Formats: sequence, C-alpha cells, structure tokens
Amino acid sequence: MGELSETTEPHDAPQDPMAAARRNARPVLRQRFYTHADVASGPEGYVVRLDDKPVYTPARRLLAAPTLPLARALAAEWEAQREQIDPAKMPLTRLANSIIDGVADAPAPVKAEIQKYLGADLLFYRAESPQALRERQARLWDSILHWAKSKLGADFKTGEGVVHIMQPAPALQAASDAIPEDDAWRLGALHSATTLTGSALIALALMRGELSVDDAWRAAHVDEDWNIEQWGRDEIALERRAYRLAEMQAAATMLQHLS
Repeated sequence: MGELSETTEPHDAPQDPMAAARRNARPVLRQRFYTHADVASGPEGYVVRLDDKPVYTPARRLLAAPTLPLARALAAEWEAQREQIDPAKMPLTRLANSIIDGVADAPAPVKAEIQKYLGADLLFYRAESPQALRERQARLWDSILHWAKSKLGADFKTGEGVVHIMQPAPALQAASDAIPEDDAWRLGALHSATTLTGSALIALALMRGELSVDDAWRAAHVDEDWNIEQWGRDEIALERRAYRLAEMQAAATMLQHLS
C-alpha cells in the first residue's frame, strides 16, 4: 500500500508555522487493507496473519510469537484497527517487533541495561519529607524489597535523598541472576517494564507474578501521584503517562502470555 498524502496549500498562501509543524509531526497512517487477522502455527512459532498472509516486522522478519495466547493477543491488536492502521494503538505489536528485530540477536546489552537500573533502583531512594510521602513510599516499596530479599536473596540498602547508595555486590548479583537472558521475549518485556517504571525490581516482581500491573504502576508513580495531589493535573503530562501505561500493560500482557 502506498503512503497517504495530505492536501497541500498553494505556495503563495500565508503559512502558519505552528500549523505546519503540527502537519509535519503527524504520522502518515496506512489504510486498513485486510479483512481479518488470525494466527497460524509454523516452524517459527505462531505467526500473525492478515487474510492468510504473514505479517512482517520492520526488519522483514516474521511476526511470530512463541506461545499461542501471545500470538492471539497480537492478532487482536490488528483486528481492532479500523479504517486506518495506527501503530500508536498497537503497543504489543511494537514491543514484539523490537524483541524480534533487536533483542533476539543481542540479549546481552539488554540485560546490561536492566542491571544498570538495579544499581540505582527507584525503590532505594526515599524522600526526606514530607512524612506522608515517606509513609506512602514505604507502604508501596518495602514489600517489594522484602520480596527481593526473601525470594531472590537480594538484600538491598535504602537511604534518603538522591545521593548514590552503593549496593552490596551479592545483592546485585542475586537480582541479576533473575534476569532471563536466555529468553528474548521475557527479557524484552522485562526491559520495557524496567524503563517504564524506573525500577528493575518492580519489573522483576511483575515478571514473577508478585505484582499486578496496576500495583506495579502505582508503585512506580508514588512521587508523581503525590505531586499531582499537591499541585494539580498537567493534561499534557497525563497524555504522555497514558501512552506509557499502554506500553506497560503490553509488557504485562506479554509476560502473562509467556507463562
């Protein structure tokens, strides 16, 4: 299918620079060219198909998932598209594409990125004040740290403020051992959840089923939610947050369907 084009203005028409910037920023969406999305089993896994034709990633690899439930969830995203195909509304497909085209060939750098988060995890740094915020952080974060200690054998330190806390090497190693380097799909979903929450420990707890996606998201946004309560809502920031939440839900869905 060819790209869509917008109607252009005459060259001598007055130009609105803000309108021009908005036009240039808008993605060109493809028209929906298929009637039905489904799944077929093959040597590569469970392949997503559009009218019996396989879907390919941007790197021209098959969009094939390792489990049938995950493939069906991917196909459901394609089925849900209306007159146009909007990648912004397909977070699970975007994540799958990144795993197939990127993580599968180079898992080690992805694991290393998650390990960096472990060294300065969100959960280690507590507010000095006010007391109500400190209590909320403790209520939502301490249980995750207790889980990491009891289930992963990773006993981390916490402190106040933003000064770097040197974590014990055995704790870092124990948590690193829980990162699934040999499973590109779980690794990719874990990395996505880590970057979205700012916490490898929250992401690991989500992956292990210790946290629901809602609880993980709530734990990751303690400070942000507190500021909203004190100072009010920023609609632009909330739009960005909604987009990130959809990506977080996609990572959680992927982890669930890989179990």
